Amino acid sequence: MSTTATPFTATVLGSPRIGPNRELKRAVENYWAGRTDRAGLESIAAQLRRETWQTLAAAGLDSIPVNTFSYYDQMLDTAVLVGALPPRVCSIADELDRYFAAARGDDETAPLEMTKWFDTNYHYLVPEIGPHTTFALNPAKVLGEVEEAVTLGIPARPVIVGPITFLALAKAVDGGGTPIDRLDELVGVYAELLDVLAARGVRWVQFDEPVLVTDFLGNAPELAERVYGRLGALGHRPALFVATYFGALADALPALARTPVDAIGIDLVAGDSPAFVSVPELADKLVVAGVVDGRNVWRTDLAGALGKLTGLLGSAGAVAVSTSCSTLHVPYTLDGEVELDAALRSWLAFGAEKVTEVAALARGLKDGREAISAEIADSDAAVASRKADSRLRNGRIRARITSIVGSGAKRGPAAARRAVQAERLKLPALPTTTIGSYPQTTAIRVARADLRAGRIDAAEYERRMKAEIADVIALQERLGLDVLVHGEPERNDMVQYFAEQLDGFFATQNGWVQSYGSRCVRPPILYGDVSRPEPMTVEWISYAQSLTDKPVKGMLTGPVTILAWSFVRDDQPLADTAFQVALAIRDETVDLESAGIAIIQVDEPALRELLPLRTKDKDAYLRWAVEAFRLATSGVADTTQIHTHLCYSEFGEVIGAIADLDADVTSIEAARSHMEVLGDLNQAGFANSVGPGVYDIHSPRVPGVDEIAASLREALRAVPAERLWVNPDCGLKTRSTDEVTASLQHLVAAAAEVRAG
Repeated sequence: MSTTATPFTATVLGSPRIGPNRELKRAVENYWAGRTDRAGLESIAAQLRRETWQTLAAAGLDSIPVNTFSYYDQMLDTAVLVGALPPRVCSIADELDRYFAAARGDDETAPLEMTKWFDTNYHYLVPEIGPHTTFALNPAKVLGEVEEAVTLGIPARPVIVGPITFLALAKAVDGGGTPIDRLDELVGVYAELLDVLAARGVRWVQFDEPVLVTDFLGNAPELAERVYGRLGALGHRPALFVATYFGALADALPALARTPVDAIGIDLVAGDSPAFVSVPELADKLVVAGVVDGRNVWRTDLAGALGKLTGLLGSAGAVAVSTSCSTLHVPYTLDGEVELDAALRSWLAFGAEKVTEVAALARGLKDGREAISAEIADSDAAVASRKADSRLRNGRIRARITSIVGSGAKRGPAAARRAVQAERLKLPALPTTTIGSYPQTTAIRVARADLRAGRIDAAEYERRMKAEIADVIALQERLGLDVLVHGEPERNDMVQYFAEQLDGFFATQNGWVQSYGSRCVRPPILYGDVSRPEPMTVEWISYAQSLTDKPVKGMLTGPVTILAWSFVRDDQPLADTAFQVALAIRDETVDLESAGIAIIQVDEPALRELLPLRTKDKDAYLRWAVEAFRLATSGVADTTQIHTHLCYSEFGEVIGAIADLDADVTSIEAARSHMEVLGDLNQAGFANSVGPGVYDIHSPRVPGVDEIAASLREALRAVPAERLWVNPDCGLKTRSTDEVTASLQHLVAAAAEVRAG
């Protein structure tokens, strides 16, 4: 082990940065809107960092991660660190404006693509590596945070995305070849960084390499040994901690252990078991054991976790206790969740509570089980309470699923469905539509706040929401869209809305986590068997349909996405839970159809997100994910058109499953990737209708008519006009009304231009 630092004993791999009350979200959005200046933004950011570090130190952690703060995304931060920003943003003089232009674009600049961070609901910005990319170290942010922390007396450990993961997740552009081929060149920049950090007195540095637990790279063990053999052999460096998470290291573990790195982080929740103690090279390493789940909200079984930890003693040079990954993925604290019943509260641990668990386990590992006997007794009681709770099993729901699945119920052939739907809907070629949500206006937010505060009753809230729906329907008719939506003003979130109406879920009051940039969500907690007490959307959609002769889509969220964007129970197979959610959605589709709704959209943007990280596990997941979607959508007649929507992901690995969903129309994010997905769909034999996004809603820029028309003509080279729809990439709730109106005017005009030839 490096002589520059002694082993630490208790840590987390990273922390949230949005603030316990979303302070950073508001500060960043105020900066974008010109309501605050850079100094104001930086002041709030510094305060959030300081409070985070001091809270972790006070809890008993003896190594504190720094450089986990970000104004937008850690992969973008790493691109800045190593000089890998694309040329189109480098001409922007102001450093912060350049950063945000890469993140979200501006009137002149297209942003980087965005996709999911492994199998989580966090989205990262995809670095672009091309012939123009000349790696060069820019360590100002890292050094600034280290200096801040040291001034506060914090035992700081800077955290940086590792070189293998950074390039494995990057995108080749302009014929630049495969990014990972630039690895040796990039490692030289990391070596320079280590020298700079050592010169500043940094004792430990953490390189995050989650790609090593995946099959993204066929030669990951060889790359790990090559990279960390080189970095570990440097004579002037801090102690090196290579953190991995989200799964098992498998063959990459002995490869890493053979290198001179000082510590290896191993996920003992989602991945390796203590069986890895047979790796002899760990005998002189610090093993950072991730025994507290950093991704889900369930309380740790302290007795079981302590048993895992003690099983490592004697096989590793030293053992530290940690979360399995960064707590970026869970809410800050249970404090303030006053509506939780006592039993459910006892089963849960959010970020602050997980830090307490880490500190307790570190004490137990050092001083023995007796030192934390009270904490273990409390944990044991919570585990027993959860197992015995009657809400975790509903025999009627389970029997219905078995009956429907066993009956083999399914819809008719796609071509026959297309014919009867065309007769019913009578849509033009290249029909235009939107994905679902419209801007969440100030009036909507005020009404929601007034309802929560008791200033208005449910009847007045309904009146206000119907007024918003009427406005959105009128806007769409003025714009000339062909298939309308009700705009979803009554929905705070596409998953939380349904969770609040389904048995088996609990919706938090302040359980915010970052999704991307300034976008935050409150994932509901799925704790028991799921059922639908009554219709959830029929009244709203029926009202919208009564205002127009054009078809209005019923808008539902699919079972996989509801699971992916919730904190899901961990006491039964995920497939079982998915089928319970699918049954509830199926009942809703049947009720919508009975109400006369001709088009129903069941969104599955998270289909790719839950794809297992190891190839051996993927087929089983895709099989039950497709079956769950078909269970949800096969209860309606062939004359009812089923749509689905996918976004936020690289879709190559799930193209076959997208086709197997057998939705009549699939809308899919494509604007930033320039229609690349259409070729993949064709290769997979996809023969249903498709709506590749032609308007990037994650950027404030308004696309011109010519730009959208060009995208449509490109799409027509891959998809015949009778199967092509015209729509944005995603829902419009995060955009302003002015942006949306202008963009949709251009979308409708572009569709008309292309129809006319």
